[in-house]
Amino acid sequence: MKVENLSDLFLHTLKDIYFAEKEITKALPKMIKAADAKELARALESHLEETKGQVERLEEVFKLLGKKPQGEKCPAIEGILEEGEELMKEIKDPDTRDAAMIAAAQAVEHYEITRYGTLVSWAELLELPDAAKLLSATLKEEHNADSKLTKLAESKLNKQAA
Repeated sequence: MKVENLSDLFLHTLKDIYFAEKEITKALPKMIKAADAKELARALESHLEETKGQVERLEEVFKLLGKKPQGEKCPAIEGILEEGEELMKEIKDPDTRDAAMIAAAQAVEHYEITRYGTLVSWAELLELPDAAKLLSATLKEEHNADSKLTKLAESKLNKQAA
């Protein structure tokens, strides 16, 4: 896709995060299965359901733009997910694996927070208030997911791994 202005860049980034969310919905079930701590599995299950809703919101944004929802391959999210998958396979100790999965999940959350924060800002500049509202709702969910993972790690799981 040729990017010549902010509208093009907005659409490019929208395609990027759409691809990322679709990949995340494939990765989360593997993480849920690999989680040893029930609290971690529940948190990941909850976020999987949220992520499905986020995909639907992105599809609404595409519709507002008069565009067909489609992703554009994102090497950044592929690398983050690949690293998490490698750690899940390599780490035999279940407590250490849970700590690693939280760290990997937070790397994903931070990537998403960056993308959604940027998209909200650009939607506002491009006078796309409905898109900004949809993207803001997802940004809030991503912040909340990151906070839940931090609390889970700091209150219990990192200590168990130590």
